[in-house]
Amino acid sequence: MSSKERPTLGGTRIKTRKRNIAAPLDPAAFSDAVVQIYLDNAGDLELIAKSIESSDLNFSRYGDTFFEVVFTGGRTQPGTTKPDEGDRHPYSIIDCEPKREVILPSVIYIQKILRRRPFLIKNLENVMRRFLQSLELFEENERKKLAIFTALAFSQKLSGLPPETVLQPLLKDNLVAKGLVLSFMTDFFKEYLIDNSLDDLISILKRGKVEDNLLDFFPPTKRSNEAFSEHFSKEGLVALVEYNEKKIFEVKLKEMKSALTTQITEEADTSEVIETVKLRVRDAKLPDIEVVRILWDVLMDAVQWSGKNQQQNANAALRQVKTWAELLNIFCTSGKLELELMYKVQMQCYEDAKLMKLFPEIVRSLYDQDVLAEDTILHWFRKGTNTKGRQTFVKALEPFVNWLEEAEEEE
Repeated sequence: MSSKERPTLGGTRIKTRKRNIAAPLDPAAFSDAVVQIYLDNAGDLELIAKSIESSDLNFSRYGDTFFEVVFTGGRTQPGTTKPDEGDRHPYSIIDCEPKREVILPSVIYIQKILRRRPFLIKNLENVMRRFLQSLELFEENERKKLAIFTALAFSQKLSGLPPETVLQPLLKDNLVAKGLVLSFMTDFFKEYLIDNSLDDLISILKRGKVEDNLLDFFPPTKRSNEAFSEHFSKEGLVALVEYNEKKIFEVKLKEMKSALTTQITEEADTSEVIETVKLRVRDAKLPDIEVVRILWDVLMDAVQWSGKNQQQNANAALRQVKTWAELLNIFCTSGKLELELMYKVQMQCYEDAKLMKLFPEIVRSLYDQDVLAEDTILHWFRKGTNTKGRQTFVKALEPFVNWLEEAEEEE
């Protein structure tokens, strides 16, 4: 080989990399094909499901279009619910009667499709989110059908459909202000509770992150607890009204407890604390028994307990009782409330090991401070109904009761 010749690799081909050329999107052809399956099977959802299962349609690419056909009978224009060009069928969810027995087969049909093609759940979420955000574009009757479908979808546990994806989009200001969301959710609640418990409904609302703001479904001008109770009572959803009232009650109890804890920890003046309690009671319409329970909890929570020193714990508890006796006295206004306080003391001493032996001393201190009357203590001793630790506490209190009875006989 001449020194000037360059070596070559004979017979070697140099391959050039081919570009990935994606086929153009054609949702119209896909929509027409699905519509034709509906028409060929005259709306029989079982036959339609079988035909779809055996078809070679590209569902991974046109999942949203598929559910548009299921819900509205054909393709919709991008970003709207308006019908687009192309074939349509009359067997859609929007076209059927607003009855659960008519819509349920569509839910079961979709469930079958999702079992075969679980990836389509995201497309179902997309379409439902878009439709619910556009409720004003549907007729009242159509919105009712969507509400029934949504309720049945959750009732049938439709392949992991997440409540947050479905319920959160409803909270658009313009939809709420027009009352469309309240109407939708009312239909949803009524339909869902036919086959499910209130606890099941609350679970969905929690997962949808709307359980704590049910009032947000109401237009701003009607956003009050009174309006909530009135509206859902008229709709026959009394259980939901009772649940909401209980929740409001619990929130106000918590707020009252927090306010009192701050005041007592900071050693505010007794008259100031009494005024706070009175204001909170009026605002929340709290029962007297709940007030007594809260006061005892707050007082004991504010005590700086010692880890092991029983005598220090006893001194701290008795000092707290003496300090706030006036506060307890103001609200323990009857034998029934005094007895409730004794039961509260009993339960706390039973549940807290460091207080177990302090029961008779606390009762004696409450008696000395005129919070508990002699008759109340004797009634608890003889006829008390709370069994938690009762035998132990009765035995521990016996010397004090004997002293009370002897003093009564002398008088």
